[in-house]
Amino acid sequence: MIVFLLIGFSYAASAKSFMLVIDPGHGGKDTGALGRKGKEKNINLAVAALVGQYIASEHPDVKIIYTRTKDVFIGLDERADIANKANANLFISIHSNALAKRSSSFKGAEVYTFGVTRIAENLEVAKRENSVIMMEDDYEQKYRGYDPNSAESSIMFEFMVNLFADQSIDFASMVEKELVKTGGRANRGVKQAGYLVLRKSAMPRILIELDYISNRESEKYLLSSEGQKNLARAISNAFTEYKKEFDRKEKNSVSETPVGQPAKVIPDKNRLSDSSEQVPVKQAAEKAVAPGKIYKVQILASVKKLLDKSWELKGYKADCFVEDKYYKYTVGESTDLNEINNLRQKVAKDFKSAFIIAFENGVKVPVK
Repeated sequence: MIVFLLIGFSYAASAKSFMLVIDPGHGGKDTGALGRKGKEKNINLAVAALVGQYIASEHPDVKIIYTRTKDVFIGLDERADIANKANANLFISIHSNALAKRSSSFKGAEVYTFGVTRIAENLEVAKRENSVIMMEDDYEQKYRGYDPNSAESSIMFEFMVNLFADQSIDFASMVEKELVKTGGRANRGVKQAGYLVLRKSAMPRILIELDYISNRESEKYLLSSEGQKNLARAISNAFTEYKKEFDRKEKNSVSETPVGQPAKVIPDKNRLSDSSEQVPVKQAAEKAVAPGKIYKVQILASVKKLLDKSWELKGYKADCFVEDKYYKYTVGESTDLNEINNLRQKVAKDFKSAFIIAFENGVKVPVK
């Protein structure tokens, strides 16, 4: 399980070559979870190799980079650096789950996206995965005091919805569906947690927990040739679905943050503004199509429509618009970029990944 910390933005990868980074979790002195007979690091590597093999044979336009291809130790920071330097379009980290005490009651696949959780079970898994940083010689400098054994350290990484959260959620859902259908795993759902392996990964990214190695039946499947092939096929099938949608958007010249499309204002009570008074929907719509470039601060996006006093909004009054099937929430409005940037800095204390977006004549456009 993982909480992904995202810092920065994706670099534009070539439209002719889709860059995929596959990260087999753990390796070398870091064995990962241990089963009765198997080691997580070996399972992760075997499945990752098959995933790459299947995708390479079916997608000649995809360039695949592995964070490791053999049993070696790679630091969490370095794994993210590999993806960033490659200007990757997608990052897939493959893991196998476990409980401290072997139990037959826990089994199934889980897929994680960037986010934060206060659910005790998710926190424990994130802490276990993140503890690998202790094996790195300079972890104190690299991770600036992060304590993988502290729940507070995991909680402090606030849910940061940003340019790549939408794509990560979509892909995670595709993978989980395939792990159930093709991989034959029990469905434990798409979740959020605090994995540091994606702390600096600036692209859509997910972490997959194939199944519980602490479960005797699941471990047997994870160690089998048939099981590994089925799991790899499931992930590659999901990738094919994701890539198809990616290519469609590229063909239509739709970027990671679609621009050049009218903003659709939500006609309901989510018509909030940054001022103390709520702005009627009609007025909000009129503001959206006002002439000239208008800057706003996007604080989050959601697959569901939020209530006025939803805890996700943290007390802020926000405008809402729909884009790519997501409800996106903004605060503030100004024609002065410096003014809106000052607001962004204030909002960042509550929404650390808040960023500026712009509209011109009611159409979303690049900020600069």
